[in-house]
This record gives sequence, structure tokens and C-alpha cells, in this order.
Amino acid sequence: MDRLHHVPADACSGATAQTSGMQRFAAITGEGAGSRALWMGRTHVAPGADSGPHHHGDSETAIYVVSGTPSFVYHDGEREVRIRTGPGDFIYVPPHVPHVESNADSEEEAVVVVARTTQEAIVVNVAGLAATPAPG
Repeated sequence: MDRLHHVPADACSGATAQTSGMQRFAAITGEGAGSRALWMGRTHVAPGADSGPHHHGDSETAIYVVSGTPSFVYHDGEREVRIRTGPGDFIYVPPHVPHVESNADSEEEAVVVVARTTQEAIVVNVAGLAATPAPG
């Protein structure tokens, strides 16, 4: 497909992989926009809420904070690490790294834009933040 594809904000679909405590909306997908190596959408986390622990399989994930002050929590092998963010900040999540998107310390909804190196959303919900070994 050699044309631009417009996805209006109200056309983003909630019919994508989900994790407890947050809501994802798909915008750019293989099926919807014809992307070959990219998934993009937005995520909302309510005030006072945390997502469940999850990772994105083999996909690299980039996150841009639109509004709110979400924290991104992961385990570095020895301790839990919490990265506090605000509007305009970026986060990079490597493949297979379990993490939580936390908005527990805020009274404002957190909204982020997410891009992944796959055509569709890969979401693997896990029991905790302990490292998840890559398959193979």
C-alpha cells in the first residue's frame, strides 16, 4: 500500500490486547492501516490505578507521555525500580521485560502513546516483575 492512512482519534479501537488496570486503543496496525512492522496506539491509566504486570514478547516498545504523571516499574534483577515521568517524556521498554504502568500516586488520568516493532499488539500478562526468559 503506497498511500498515507489516516486514523482519527475516535476511530482508535479498544479491540486489542488488554492488561488489567489500563485500557489500550489501537491506531496503526497491520490489519487496520496495513503496517508491516509497526503497531501504534494509546493507553489510558485511571487515577490511583496500576496496570497488571506484563511484557511485550519480542517487540521493542517506545512510550511517549501525553498527559499525567505515570510511573513505570520494573525489576532490574536485584530490586524494583520506579521511573517517574511527566508530559513530553519518553520510555523505552526492551523485549521480554516485565513492567507495570502505575498511576497510583496521581489524581489525573495518565495517557501515553505507544509504538511497537510488530504489526499487532503483543501483550503477555505475567504474575510479577521477575525477569521472564525469552523463548528459544
